[in-house]
Amino acid sequence: MQQLRLSIVGFGTVGRWLATAVHQRRAWLAAECGIAISLVSVATRHDGFIHHDAGFDIPTLLNLAAAGRRLADYPGVRRWDTALAGLAQTEQDVLAEASNTNPREPEPALSHIHQTLKRGTHCITSSKGACAAAALELGVLARRRAVQFRMESTVMSGTPVLSTIRDGLAGTRVVAVRGILNGTANHILTLMAEGLDYPAALADAQAQGYAEPDPTDDVEGHDVVAKIRILAATAFDRTVPLDHVIRRGITGITPDAMEQAAGDGCRIKLVASARIRSEGAGAGGASMPLEARVEPVALPLTDPLARVDGVLNALSIETDTVGTVTIIGPGAGPEQAGQGMFADLVAVAWAAGHHPA
Repeated sequence: MQQLRLSIVGFGTVGRWLATAVHQRRAWLAAECGIAISLVSVATRHDGFIHHDAGFDIPTLLNLAAAGRRLADYPGVRRWDTALAGLAQTEQDVLAEASNTNPREPEPALSHIHQTLKRGTHCITSSKGACAAAALELGVLARRRAVQFRMESTVMSGTPVLSTIRDGLAGTRVVAVRGILNGTANHILTLMAEGLDYPAALADAQAQGYAEPDPTDDVEGHDVVAKIRILAATAFDRTVPLDHVIRRGITGITPDAMEQAAGDGCRIKLVASARIRSEGAGAGGASMPLEARVEPVALPLTDPLARVDGVLNALSIETDTVGTVTIIGPGAGPEQAGQGMFADLVAVAWAAGHHPA
């Protein structure tokens, strides 16, 4: 049976969930993919990069992490201060990069991914900042090195939207994408539609653990901007510079605005959209301008996005052949993000198992 050596950079809740899934589903991976996955490296900001040539016993490693002990206490490991140094001096077949949750900061994840792909190693990631900044560049590099670069969990976590565009809708021409891509903002707007003002709705979101103590990335739309840039790269093969995305958050929405929308038969949602504009261009979609926006929109109740409430996310994909496909599902959480990474890992493992080098 073919062996696949896995390194996980970022061993927080998502990285640990992925490691647990690899351990618990090893029999399934062997039967379905013809692959045995060995976890050979993990890295955290606190512990640095640790590597075990023979592979870790995953339950033992997880117990160390859960107890707050140094991962370097695992017997027989080699250690480097940084993930970049460790990745450069060890061998792996797949890097799972889960180190960065800040949608506005590509580093250090971008350097980890770039170095890994350049060496001809497969890479899967949940790091939105890196993918928002350089998804197209990284995809091109992966193809040149004949390896896979996958980023499913960067948009709607474990709900499969990027793979739907990339694989399920292969051969179509995507005309537009439009979605609700932040559960925190959607939860707040749902409560405001029920009569709460913004401060009360935010307090509820924070009390339930949906919103961070500093909710800026969610409520001002920065998280969604990263996701629409990733979607633009996936659906349109375009790089959208950060300052080209029109962005407005939800902090200025008042109860009066919510009441006005309800009176008009609408619901206000934070909507991300990207669309090819046909004016001012000749034949060939690549020359046409792409408009990307993140903003509150009053949606009529006939719009499927208008009825997506709470922490659910949704994405509508408009194509030239099958019309509009709408996907609704959870968009956040360690289990969901971990599942997105696991699905990417399975795709890499399946390809390796069926097309061994």
